[in-house]
Amino acid sequence: MTSLPEKPGFPKATIIGKPVSHARSPLIHGFWLRQMGLEGHYDRLEVEPGGVAEAFAKLRAEGYRGGNVTVPHKEEAFAACDAVSDAARIAGAVNTFWFDNGRTHGDNTDGSGFVAHLDAIYPGWDTRKPNVLVMGAGGAARGVIVPLLNRPVGPMTIVNRSSERARILSADIARARPGTALAVEEWSALGRLLPQTDLLINTTSLGMKGQPPLELPLALLPPEAIVADIVYVPLETPLLAAARARGLHTLDGLGMLLHQAVPGFERWFGATPVVDEALRAYILADLAGK
Repeated sequence: MTSLPEKPGFPKATIIGKPVSHARSPLIHGFWLRQMGLEGHYDRLEVEPGGVAEAFAKLRAEGYRGGNVTVPHKEEAFAACDAVSDAARIAGAVNTFWFDNGRTHGDNTDGSGFVAHLDAIYPGWDTRKPNVLVMGAGGAARGVIVPLLNRPVGPMTIVNRSSERARILSADIARARPGTALAVEEWSALGRLLPQTDLLINTTSLGMKGQPPLELPLALLPPEAIVADIVYVPLETPLLAAARARGLHTLDGLGMLLHQAVPGFERWFGATPVVDEALRAYILADLAGK
């Protein structure tokens, strides 16, 4: 575990991961601190696997208010917290933590960030109770599904290459939220499901660099459908490029990254930041320079 800078009297937060040099959370929170004229500090802390509980204790002792968690520590952070939110419990992962009265609290804000971005780009998207199709059944899918269930959506279906994993996810959510029924379909059913889908969310790695392509008959989607991908590098994935070429609405993953940071900033620095075009342009410039 690397050493931490000393900034007595300032609210401090950090992001832990391995590696952590690529994390853009310091850029996001640093931008907001400057924009709002607040005194505060946000840094990076590289933590070896198995060292998250020790890192939490060290951060708490050094006066940090909390921080974020990136790969590969989200599941380990969940286990190291004294209390977690429902979203974190269902996801089995923590991406935001804070200290309160000697206890470590954890939350998973990825899904709420996704929904906040959806609200910002397509206000009123949920007024017609859209049918939702989630591709994938990993931690990202779990994080996205929970806040979507808090909105007036229509039927929600999970499709995954491993249908057994999708059934486990559906059962976990049903236990956590009695009365919730998520349909599970085989990957081969996509052709039948797409014509009834208003919101398509890809949480899989398919289509990313080095991964198999994600080939979907997007022409089967309704003309007003929204196609979302949670990846932000590249900003326009092949899925989003294909959707845009067909005149469909698209939602990239960068907005999710920016909006998921808001709750943590509020807790650590005591002010509510705004996700605006200036912040987006700032992060896009950093992405272009890599």
